[in-house]
Amino acid sequence: MPDVLDQSEIDALLAAVDTGVVEQKAESIQIFSRTRKDAANIEVRPYDFKRPERVSKDQMRSLQTLHEAFARNFGASLSGFLRTIVEVKVATCEQMTYGEFIGGLPNPTSFNLIEAKPLEGQICLEISPLIIYPIIDRLLGGTNQDLFIPQRPMTLIETRLISKVTSRGLLALSESWASIKQINFEITAQESNPQLVQIVPPNEVVVVIGFEVKLGNRAGTMNLCIPFAVIEPVMEELASQSWFSSSKVGKGSDARMRIEGSLSRAGLTVTGLLAETSITLSDLQNLAPGDLLTTEKALNVPVVVCVEGEKKFLAQIGQFKGQRALRILRGIQPGDRI
Repeated sequence: MPDVLDQSEIDALLAAVDTGVVEQKAESIQIFSRTRKDAANIEVRPYDFKRPERVSKDQMRSLQTLHEAFARNFGASLSGFLRTIVEVKVATCEQMTYGEFIGGLPNPTSFNLIEAKPLEGQICLEISPLIIYPIIDRLLGGTNQDLFIPQRPMTLIETRLISKVTSRGLLALSESWASIKQINFEITAQESNPQLVQIVPPNEVVVVIGFEVKLGNRAGTMNLCIPFAVIEPVMEELASQSWFSSSKVGKGSDARMRIEGSLSRAGLTVTGLLAETSITLSDLQNLAPGDLLTTEKALNVPVVVCVEGEKKFLAQIGQFKGQRALRILRGIQPGDRI
């Protein structure tokens, strides 16, 4: 049944019609809490159930800092590979649903599905054609001037060329995640139409890190989509304090052992400097087989051993099993006059 107005409400309504002013009664919001008594100072914010925020702000900042290190390493790796300056930087870091992420991607594009072992599930790496084709043109010897960006899926040859870029990106990504957990990233599938790939339900929360890639006068985007279900086992380690503490530990003995292992396999040129002398240019032009060069160095004076052109040791010349050899006597000291 409709509400029936009493006489006071009717008088108030007629008075409002005459004056043109209607008094609105303020609605009081009741807040019930078992712990807090100062309900008046509680901040009430709207919550959108379509876009739940499952990652805290501290964890988002940690993810952004982690991938900023990845961007620097990936940019340096690409610069050495392409023999030109490549800038990679983090543009955005936000959480959204997987459906919103897929809806904002172009078609065609380079959509790579990646396994992150030992984590369960898949993540995806999307690279815009605006930067893919300039990279391919650079690899094939082009100058990126008047380059046409085709609106078609990549060919097998182009996919093979760009895989050399993505492999370097996954290596840099593994190095940046090493401070949190040792993860092996590997591409399992590639697709040009992102609408055909569904790694999680459309309403699943994902963390999307957007990168801006610059190559000369060309620029494009790169997006890394990480479902929350994949990184949920390591979310507690992404807190700011644990992340910074683990990053300091990662710079310790393990990094030193990796560097020493890489340097120990490097080849070096070792030479024995028998003597040195000076000669005029005219004498140099008149040199012929059989000529003798005299030096001020005595026969019994130790020979200088050079490593990559730098004088490092003093040695005695002789023979070992019929071969010419040098026996190291001692290292060269700063005060030695060689």
